[in-house]
Amino acid sequence: MDTKVILSEVESILKSKTVLSEKLRQICTYLKETIDHYDWVGFYFANHEKKTLHLGPYDGEETDHTVIPFGKGICGQVAESNETFLVEDVHAQDNYIACSIHVKSEIVVPLFVDGKNIGQIDIDSNTSNAFTTEDQKLLTDINLLIAEEIKENTTVVDQFL
Repeated sequence: MDTKVILSEVESILKSKTVLSEKLRQICTYLKETIDHYDWVGFYFANHEKKTLHLGPYDGEETDHTVIPFGKGICGQVAESNETFLVEDVHAQDNYIACSIHVKSEIVVPLFVDGKNIGQIDIDSNTSNAFTTEDQKLLTDINLLIAEEIKENTTVVDQFL
C-alpha cells in the first residue's frame, strides 16, 4: 500500500468540481478498489441532537444499518469515545452489529471538524486481522483532508442527516 499515492488520489478527488457526497462516494470506491482487504468502505455522519449516526456514501454490499444509535456497535462506540476502534475479530466483540456474514474485521476512524466528531469512515474486511496501524494512519490522514473540504462547505454534511 503506497500511502502517498493514495493520499494524492484522495486530494485529487476532493479538488474536483463535484458535490461532497459524490466526492466521498468516489473516495469509497477508490479505497475499495485499491486496497485488497477493504471490502466495504463507507461514511457515517453524526446527529448529536438525536445521538444517531446516519449512513452517507459507501461502496460495498448494501446494509440495513442506515441509522445507528450512539453506543451501538463499533461505529456507535466511536461516536461516543472519539477514538479509532480497530477490531481484529468482529465475532469476539459483544457489541458488534453484523452487516454481513463475510465480515471478519473492521476499523472505524472518527472524522473531526474543528475538534467536533462529525462522523467517521468505516471499513469492513472479509479477512481476519486485516488492519494495521498503517491503515489507521492512512484513514486518519484521509479524514483530515475531508475535514478541510467540509470546513470550506460547512452546510454540506446536513444532507446526510
